Amino acid sequence: MTGAATLLARTPEHYDTRESRDPALRERDLMARLPGLLAHAMQAPGWRRHLAGVDPAAVTARQALRALPLLRKSDLVGLQAADPPLGGFACVPTTAFRRLFVSPGPVAEPEGEGRDWWGMAAGLFAAGFRAGDVALNCFSYHLTPGAYLAESGLRALGGVVIPGGVGNTDQQVEAIRRYRPVGYLGTGDFLKIILDRAAETGRHCGSLTKAFTTGAALPPSLRAALADHGVAALQGYATADVGLIAYETIAETGLVVNEDRIVEIVRPGTGDPVPDGEIGEVVVTTFTRDYPMIRFATGDLSAVRPGRSDCGRTNIRLAGWLGRADQSAKVKGMFVHPSQVAEIARRHGDIGAVRLVVLRTGEQDAIRLEAEVPVPSDGLRDALADTLRDVTKLTGEIVLLRPGTLPEDGRRIVDTR
Repeated sequence: MTGAATLLARTPEHYDTRESRDPALRERDLMARLPGLLAHAMQAPGWRRHLAGVDPAAVTARQALRALPLLRKSDLVGLQAADPPLGGFACVPTTAFRRLFVSPGPVAEPEGEGRDWWGMAAGLFAAGFRAGDVALNCFSYHLTPGAYLAESGLRALGGVVIPGGVGNTDQQVEAIRRYRPVGYLGTGDFLKIILDRAAETGRHCGSLTKAFTTGAALPPSLRAALADHGVAALQGYATADVGLIAYETIAETGLVVNEDRIVEIVRPGTGDPVPDGEIGEVVVTTFTRDYPMIRFATGDLSAVRPGRSDCGRTNIRLAGWLGRADQSAKVKGMFVHPSQVAEIARRHGDIGAVRLVVLRTGEQDAIRLEAEVPVPSDGLRDALADTLRDVTKLTGEIVLLRPGTLPEDGRRIVDTR
């Protein structure tokens, strides 16, 4: 997420020669850039409030960085409501951005000007994408930035995008048949749906050989199922707030942290680091000039894997997405928050306890809303299904239960994956 992407040097193995540099050199470089980042960010009123009393010139090492307060993703909704649209954290006027999004939550996110603004190209390169590649992009183009993260990375590599978006499986198969893309961008489970549909209808999708997935789980069974269709899939870890954080270079060996990111793993609820190998919350600092993020607490859980990748990249590796520090869950690339489950209950005063169960069904994410009701009815079930879709933008099963059935454990969302 820097404007320096056009100056990158590459090798046949790596998108950026910095990926293989000595780790001590990387650390010195990142720490040396911190004072300038802080001084620049504190020109924005939101960062000035958040970092009040901080001397940017004194923040030149990890220990000093760890003394700065976290900016929690869960707090952004309130901060943006108090100072719309971006909470005062943008360093340029809203009109200077390329695109403006509203993701579920709802959280506002911008996309700035510049080549590969989200830092996605390195991950796509590691997954085998190159100049001239045609790829089907099946991330959502509707209000959320997922499709634009992927598209900007492919365009930075010199690739061509088919803007497939979500759904419309038969049209996706037809687009593959016509354009014969070599790559796929999207969730792994939707790719399997497309490939299964192509096989079922006898339409050839053999041009697809590689995929970059994010936003949903890519378990070994799904990866193997895609390989059976001739597609080698690698995954990335990205968020709408900070772009690509880390990416696979070799299947199931961890995700290498992206250059121009400082990643910390901290004990949930604090800013204190945990030892390598211990699970904690992912905290990210980026160097984006127009919308910087400093100690941004994603709410995601992960851990640092020991050693270095066999691919030659020397940055630390993450174990991948290991859950949420809060009860939020990512389903089909969309975050679902406990507050949304509470909103569903609020809209239906005739129900009691309610919770959302997240699960895997047929290599796909699925959700089930469980609600205690005094008198079950098909009408109430249909109304709850409509409210679930309206609040979360997802469809799911509705299960009506007798009062007193659900455990009194305070959990609004239960992720069984």
